[in-house]
Amino acid sequence: MKKGFYTIIAAQFVSSLADNALLIAAIALLTVIQSPAWITPLLQIFFTISYVLLAPFVGAFADALQKRHVMFFSNALKAIGCLLMIGGVHPMIAYGVVGFGAAAYSPAKYGILTELLPPDRLIAANAWLESATVLSTIVGTMLGGALISNYAINFVAHAHLLLIHSAADLAMFAVMVTYAIAAAINFGIPDTGARYPNRLKEPRKLVGDFVRCFNVLWADKLAQIALWVTTLMWGGAVTLQLLVLKWADVNLGLSLSKAAVMQGVTGLGIAVGAAAAAAWIPLRGSLRVLPIGILTGLVAIAMAFYSKGLFPLGSGIRVGPFIAPLYIVFAYPLMILLGALAGFFIVPMNALLQHRGATLLSAGHSIAVQNFNQNLAVLLMLGAYALLLTAKMPVQWIIVVFGSFITVMIWLARRRSIVNARRADIAALIGE
Repeated sequence: MKKGFYTIIAAQFVSSLADNALLIAAIALLTVIQSPAWITPLLQIFFTISYVLLAPFVGAFADALQKRHVMFFSNALKAIGCLLMIGGVHPMIAYGVVGFGAAAYSPAKYGILTELLPPDRLIAANAWLESATVLSTIVGTMLGGALISNYAINFVAHAHLLLIHSAADLAMFAVMVTYAIAAAINFGIPDTGARYPNRLKEPRKLVGDFVRCFNVLWADKLAQIALWVTTLMWGGAVTLQLLVLKWADVNLGLSLSKAAVMQGVTGLGIAVGAAAAAAWIPLRGSLRVLPIGILTGLVAIAMAFYSKGLFPLGSGIRVGPFIAPLYIVFAYPLMILLGALAGFFIVPMNALLQHRGATLLSAGHSIAVQNFNQNLAVLLMLGAYALLLTAKMPVQWIIVVFGSFITVMIWLARRRSIVNARRADIAALIGE
């Protein structure tokens, strides 16, 4: 790999680690200010809305400047969002500032790889990038949980730190410092020498190009299936991220810090499933994983009814001087299974969409349309989640609603793919 590649990977790891710790810290802040439960999904809505509104423009913005400078600006903006939360700005508003930085960061981190490396190194480079992202998701989520644990609460109570009045404040300060470190690492990325025309001067043309690309992907008989299910699963995954925290609280009686560990374990399952898919599923056979998506929805529905009430009181496994309750012990493999199924399903679908998108359009245009659809699904599903919380629907039935919706929609996608296969030579479209 060329000089600077591993610096990019390091910057991505640190930035993504902070992203995942931030969610836990922001939810803890909401608890401190005693916000109602339906505010929690609004955090992610305010974060995600930038991805949707800026979808036609962020690629052009990443090209208008050196991408290392865009990455620095994005991480600095995320750090400012954390500072706003520490300063008393409502987490929902400040999280929107972080989302703006994240939306600008996304095309820059992928685009700089194509500038720095030759085409024959891009698959390996993307594998490094995605591995760093998965690892940072697991570590960041668990770090967020540790920063709001009882140990952190006791530390804050005795340290008397300036502006740090709770473990949530301490966690937010740590996340802000982590973003600052990521921004500093961006300085070590070399100038790739790539320069592009400033397309931001033609916003109307950018919107027109985006609409055209949107229509092209949805009209294609192969791309529409991959776009359909990846959009659905991405929206479901982000919503489930919050649902797991709520489920662990209600069904298992876990604190937010311990529930964050449960969420991290799900990320471990995703990594295992993604690795298995990469090893066993060729691009030509990617549509064969659609039944796995249906199974993922069914497992999510089953998860809704898993609770400590299923186990005898006091049952557990002794680990040294501690006794681990059975309902906690068996919850981990359940989370790993759910993550593994999702990872095994989504990786071939993503690969198929990227391949078909690059064939019909370009990688950049295809990713922009994919991001728009996926984040629009996030907004809609999180909005539905907020409404169900407002209606005081029990968390297990909320999970059943979302799991059933995902199961039915992927079943419909599979039926549509069978119809499309009768009308077109799918193997020729894949062209592998």
